[in-house]
Amino acid sequence: MEEVRHQGIIIDITPDITKVEIVRSSACSACHAKELCGFSESEKKIVDVATSGFDPHQIGDEVTVCMKRSMGMKAVWIAYVIPLVILMVSVLSMSALGCPELVMGLGAIAAVALYYVVILCLRSKLSNEFIFYIK
Repeated sequence: MEEVRHQGIIIDITPDITKVEIVRSSACSACHAKELCGFSESEKKIVDVATSGFDPHQIGDEVTVCMKRSMGMKAVWIAYVIPLVILMVSVLSMSALGCPELVMGLGAIAAVALYYVVILCLRSKLSNEFIFYIK
């Protein structure tokens, strides 16, 4: 399986974006990636999908929204792995410098917070890389 799929219902169509509401289904409980998937955390999510002028879809249609599996793994790296590495490197480097524990803890939290601020600033660039499509 080279892609991640979710069933959804089209709630809005514009010339540029189709908004699809994805409702968590019982299949999520059997999925091996349910702990890492943002769709399993709440009942409904709205996903923006690029609209093609030739799509025959209408509001209310049930569709399958897909994303390449490699993009899901990239998201896991950006959201979880890299911040963990930043946290560990900052704690270990400040420990090697002999900083007090309070300074190490606050410094590590500040380093991870700075990382997430940078990610927030780059979200438009990142959203262009994570492309959903309708099957």
